[in-house]
Amino acid sequence: MTRRVHLSNLGGARAAILHRPHATVVALTRQLVAIGLEVTQHWPNLGSGALAADFVFFDTDLGHDEQFPWKPGVAPMPLVALIGSEAPGRIEWALNQGADAQLVKPVGDSGAYSALLIAQQSFEARREQAAKIADLRARLADRQTVVRAVVLLAARGLGEADAYDHLRQLAMNRRETIEQAAHRVLAQFSQDGGRNDRSEHS
Repeated sequence: MTRRVHLSNLGGARAAILHRPHATVVALTRQLVAIGLEVTQHWPNLGSGALAADFVFFDTDLGHDEQFPWKPGVAPMPLVALIGSEAPGRIEWALNQGADAQLVKPVGDSGAYSALLIAQQSFEARREQAAKIADLRARLADRQTVVRAVVLLAARGLGEADAYDHLRQLAMNRRETIEQAAHRVLAQFSQDGGRNDRSEHS
């Protein structure tokens, strides 16, 4: 299925530029202000105040992990790499930071707008994918919890089918999901030390 692209109005957005004072900063700032963004320049560290930014442009030539108030790859906003040196190590470092788009230095009079839109779209796609992965992991963990609860109930003399039906009945009695009932059964088993008393799970 084709993913639809929604290009938001960038006017009023905030951009932080992590780069030493340089003509690149002047040129980039001029472009961003013309688009309608509020711009702040930072060096040598980004600082926690930049957490309020909607975009961060960062220098790959002199950049290092300690400049950011977050761990590599988990920036809370789209990142645009400002690339001067194309040394493999520098490109790899930018990718590890989670760069969503790039601008090649020296920055001229164009390129910022497309970089903003690409970065925004890439960031949103990556965030959606991360959310889906987290949801799948949570579902898998819930299924494993149900299996463990069924196994524990079966160990008390029920067949697997009867154990599952018993677990489902527990969920219905309390108007909860079967996963919630499974968590409750496991917690109870842990508390009672696995005593052979099924009445506590009715």
